[in-house]
Amino acid sequence: MGRIEAGVDLILSGGRIWTECPAQPEVEAIAISGNKIVAIGTTTDIDGLRTARTKVIQLHGRRVVPGFNDAHVHFYYGGASLRSVQLRTAKSKDEFRDRIAKFAQKIPNGEWILLGEWDPQAWPQPDLPTHELIDDVTPDNPVFVNRVDAHTMLANSVAMKLGGVDRNTPDMPGGVIGRHSDGRPNGIFIDSTKSLIERAIPPLTLGQMMTSLKAAQAHAFQFGVTSIQDMGFVVPIIQQRTIDLFQAYQQLHKEGDLKIRVALHTPLPLWKVLADLGVMSAFGDETLQIGGLKGFADGSLGSSTAWFLEPYSDNPKNSGGPSDELTDPGGMYATMSGGDAAGLQLAIHAIGDRANRMILDSFERITSSHLQRDRRFRIEHAQHVHPSDFTRFSKMRVVASMQPYHCIDDGRWACGRIGPERSKAAWPTRSLLDAGVRLAFGSDWWVAPIDPLAGIYAATTRRPIDGSHPEGWVPEQKISVQEAVHAYTVGSAFASFQENVKGSLEPGKLADIAVLSEDIFNIPAEDIARVQVATTIAGGEVVFDRD
Repeated sequence: MGRIEAGVDLILSGGRIWTECPAQPEVEAIAISGNKIVAIGTTTDIDGLRTARTKVIQLHGRRVVPGFNDAHVHFYYGGASLRSVQLRTAKSKDEFRDRIAKFAQKIPNGEWILLGEWDPQAWPQPDLPTHELIDDVTPDNPVFVNRVDAHTMLANSVAMKLGGVDRNTPDMPGGVIGRHSDGRPNGIFIDSTKSLIERAIPPLTLGQMMTSLKAAQAHAFQFGVTSIQDMGFVVPIIQQRTIDLFQAYQQLHKEGDLKIRVALHTPLPLWKVLADLGVMSAFGDETLQIGGLKGFADGSLGSSTAWFLEPYSDNPKNSGGPSDELTDPGGMYATMSGGDAAGLQLAIHAIGDRANRMILDSFERITSSHLQRDRRFRIEHAQHVHPSDFTRFSKMRVVASMQPYHCIDDGRWACGRIGPERSKAAWPTRSLLDAGVRLAFGSDWWVAPIDPLAGIYAATTRRPIDGSHPEGWVPEQKISVQEAVHAYTVGSAFASFQENVKGSLEPGKLADIAVLSEDIFNIPAEDIARVQVATTIAGGEVVFDRD
């Protein structure tokens, strides 16, 4: 161990530190100078670097892992949802209605009630609510609250009036307006039709965005998340709001308040905005970067809009369908091709097996017609992949950016929707790994909890949250704890071209660290659900301490 010229500011000593460095996978101690790791090794070796100014954290044998990197979040929405109505845990339509009613009483007249994350699968009768359920308790507030998958929304009459929606409003390509038998809108808006109501929502101010982003950051640190890859707003909305989100991040960065590391993705249709400025993939610094494009191929399984090769088992007349972007396949390919030619990274949402195949086809066409380079194509979710397409991910080096918590959430009811045969390739983490595919794990927060330990539990047990399938739903797709941690650290860093600066704990890399309450590598996977993050360190700074 050479002399540390700058001295050591912080030492973590006496632990079980999982480095993700193959040459030295586990050490006892780690030394930090500024925001970088300068040495790892035994407690004796590292303690020898102490000076009078060095702060020491005694780990007392605790497990340490690299700071988690959530490869797929909607960070503004996550922060905003912390202060909005909480509908995810409502166990019935009556409780859903009651929570909205009580929230409406606490806010000014005219203020929108948004987000919510309601889950009809937790209700005795999982049919969708209609505007009549909440109209009389929200006469003075427009409501537009999302189902947990964020692809299905409920609007009240006030919101529909502000959006100009009535029985004469037609459906849109890539979306559906729910209707009563007489043709009147019933308040349900699926996928592209969400924009009919969104256009009436007042634009966010810079201050509102910054407040929500700071709340999201504080929340993420509680779970050991030190980096996030922000997929932005749920649908490709107007350019101004995308720019505002980037400005909010920049302002926080300028003021020194952005401690979490952010890779922000821009909606695919806006690729020329970045290209005309000369921005390419991974542009920025260690804290904030841009250069990724997020597109949509289809909807979601929960809304029955994920696009499959065969019809849904519970609805033989429906196979899902393309997103509004992919309703014009030639147009979407031209957009993807243009973004790629400009040097930007493509990350495309695909849930159903047909959607995944369509995007793989486009990726293959791009690689065969464009100059060779390190593209790191991404498919976001890669939730239902036809087995014949597993090796195509590997061949084209497509990153499968997956959210394992969705498996134990949707696993309660997914088999009824797609049948047992297709379920064998649902959230196919094991199959993709065995095919040589790189995995990057995330949460999809605010749609699901941001907690990486919950994601690791999901990937390693596949136990649905309702207690069914205690042996795991489709247990052959389980992966190991080490593989799940790798996907949440090195895998996610690779997905954003940052594996050389973070993702593992080794000299020269960023000191982004999570200290756990228990050793997840040496307890049954089923017990990971009780593990918490004790301390989070970002850039050598303690940003969360549970004690």
